[in-house]
Amino acid sequence: MLALTAVLFATGCGGGQHGGGGAPAPPAATASATGPAASPALDAPRAAGSGTPAATGMAGIDLLFLSMMAGHTEQTLQIARLVHDRLADPDLRTLIAAIEVTEADELATARGWLAQAGRSARADEHAGHGTGPDQLARLRDAPAGEVDRVLVEVLATHQKGAADLARAHLAAGTDERVRDLARRIEQSRTAQVAMLAAHPAAA
Repeated sequence: MLALTAVLFATGCGGGQHGGGGAPAPPAATASATGPAASPALDAPRAAGSGTPAATGMAGIDLLFLSMMAGHTEQTLQIARLVHDRLADPDLRTLIAAIEVTEADELATARGWLAQAGRSARADEHAGHGTGPDQLARLRDAPAGEVDRVLVEVLATHQKGAADLARAHLAAGTDERVRDLARRIEQSRTAQVAMLAAHPAAA
């Protein structure tokens, strides 16, 4: 267990001070950037009155990943809120809208599984990872002509952190439902990072 935990924390959320679940819903305009549709692996027993597969039998390493990813996702949604109605590029606006739908759904799944297991997404498990307050301040304070460029830089680093964390869990995780979520997160965030790197604002 200690070795597996070390894998996740060594990978962290990838961003340090420079970088920031339901099954992802495929956004209409940016499906290729946000990853594939839900996998049958999530068609597991579901908690009563819930659309979320029950968290029965999840190991500590799986719950740790869910807690860390929930914290990372909360910060992604904060980033999205900071740029609402401020982006000039329509492709970036579409991407942000798709990210909000997808990651809100993923966050609901992570919180649901954690709650079923008697755990919560603790802030200390995400501390030191993700996008630092200085980067969030850059985004919040960016003048109108710079918002797109700053978002591309901040979000690319942040989403790379999510992909790194998910990739680490694919190697360390034990629960197939959580590993399936991690697989889809790794694929979608990797695609988003590539899309952001190719954006003219990244030049």
